[in-house]
Amino acid sequence: MSFRPLLAAAVLILPLTALAESPNIVPGQWQFSSTTSVKGDVPIPDQTDSYQECIVQGDLDDADFQFLEVEEGCELLEHNVSADGVDYKMVCRAEGGEANIDGRMDFLGERVEGNVNIDTESPMGQMQLETTIEGERLGDC
Repeated sequence: MSFRPLLAAAVLILPLTALAESPNIVPGQWQFSSTTSVKGDVPIPDQTDSYQECIVQGDLDDADFQFLEVEEGCELLEHNVSADGVDYKMVCRAEGGEANIDGRMDFLGERVEGNVNIDTESPMGQMQLETTIEGERLGDC
């Protein structure tokens, strides 16, 4: 199982569907970063990724708004959203492997923070991935 889709899945989903009120996120230019640590038999260094995104109020009001694209081969199992955050569980299957993903993201106005835990069985053996995610508003778009 390739790590790239797993890492993308780790931070992929912040769906805001079925949200009665807007998420506690201030519109503007945002910087997101994630660090993933891998535990398993194969020594793999931590992987860090970051990107920027302009979030406008229209995005936050859109029931289909997501920070990142949902990867093909993933299925959302549980999904609990509030103005203050999202909890989710999903499973991703690819290349003969399966990953069980459990995530939480807190919306804190001009910051977001969360974590994602992934348990996977792959041709390389059993592995656990732990990802921390942080985001901060940089200013206007």
